[in-house]
Amino acid sequence: MCTRFAPSPTGLLHLGHAFSALTAWDMAQAAGGTFLLRIEDIDTARARPEFEAAIFEDLAWLGLDWPRPVMRQSDRMPAYRGALTRLAALGVVYPCSCSRADIRAALAAPQERAEPARDGPDGPVYPGTCRGRGMATRTPGDALRLDMVRALARLGDGTDTHHAAETGAAEIARHRLDPDALTDRCGDIVLARRDIATSYHLSVVVDDAAQGITHVVRGRDLLAATPIHILLQALLELPHPSYHHHVLIRDEAGRRLAKRDDARALRLWRESGESPADLRRHLGLPPLAA
Repeated sequence: MCTRFAPSPTGLLHLGHAFSALTAWDMAQAAGGTFLLRIEDIDTARARPEFEAAIFEDLAWLGLDWPRPVMRQSDRMPAYRGALTRLAALGVVYPCSCSRADIRAALAAPQERAEPARDGPDGPVYPGTCRGRGMATRTPGDALRLDMVRALARLGDGTDTHHAAETGAAEIARHRLDPDALTDRCGDIVLARRDIATSYHLSVVVDDAAQGITHVVRGRDLLAATPIHILLQALLELPHPSYHHHVLIRDEAGRRLAKRDDARALRLWRESGESPADLRRHLGLPPLAA
């Protein structure tokens, strides 16, 4: 077993991050496996070295350890370009010049759709405005999108690809990919942003394969993204890890914790004199094995 914790250095880690990291660590330790740390810093405009340093400090305080050096996505752009080239060769990628305002305007046009616009893993599902464009028309300011219909057609009906979702470490429920759900609820997702030559969906799939991740441990807020990742793995002929989607840590009002919620930052817990054992109890996790 090989698990990973892959934070972005765009803010301080909070209790939700601690729960995810500890869950991944505990699963790997129980199986005699490996726990990896990956720094997902493709958003160079928001990534900060002080936040990366805090990630290392907070995780070490929790009692976690990992092989060095760690993988950084900012060093991985050639790998992402190679994956994009493979997908483009399959004919499932197209350039898109639409801004967020363009997408909102298209979705608001009553003649465009009979049903109200839906939100997918990345926000409003793209209406397909640029879908007819070929790669030869790409300009430097274009994003690259996955043509979901063509991608599913490339796999065909005989694919053994599955959407893996775990409700607990001991209970795994696997479901076949639902083409209707992928086209209607996810749509033509972005593979390379206009400001960054990749995207979360593409980079996480490429990196999980490169690191030999066997079990992806992350929150249920990313459950809707998992079919996209399984689809990309199939298109790129990459291994399919198992997925464990854990519960989310929420505040008193039931809201999911975010990095802007500094009151629950691990640094404050650490500086207040709390111990890692105290934090584990607070999160409902068992004590670290001796």
